[in-house]
Amino acid sequence: MLRYYAVAYAYALLKDPYIWGGDDFSGRDCSGQVQEILAGVGLDPSGDQTADGLYRHYKSKRVDKIRAGCVVFYGHETKITHVGFAIGMGLMIEQGGGGSMTLTVSDAIRDNAFSRIRPIKYRHDFVCAVDPFS
Repeated sequence: MLRYYAVAYAYALLKDPYIWGGDDFSGRDCSGQVQEILAGVGLDPSGDQTADGLYRHYKSKRVDKIRAGCVVFYGHETKITHVGFAIGMGLMIEQGGGGSMTLTVSDAIRDNAFSRIRPIKYRHDFVCAVDPFS
């Protein structure tokens, strides 16, 4: 049941601005977004985690079949650079479009950087998915 609450919460965060290093209501980056979703159901690892840190924490929960509630990782096995939250049907909600220079809401508007739905396989650097609910 927690899985479905997490997915519903992820939808509620759609259109929030991307802010590099952000983890609050003014905006979040990709790892801040996933941490916020997981925190909502009590599964957020302690401390501020980067995408790579989330991967290191959850990599023992890798899955072959991606379902709603899985966390998806991008980059390389040795360095994860992006993370999203699967919502089912091959889709994820991610904080995207920004980067290290996206520090304010004005920057996010300029960069068209926000929480959005994208196909999980739209990036060519997909590494794996994990199921934090397993």
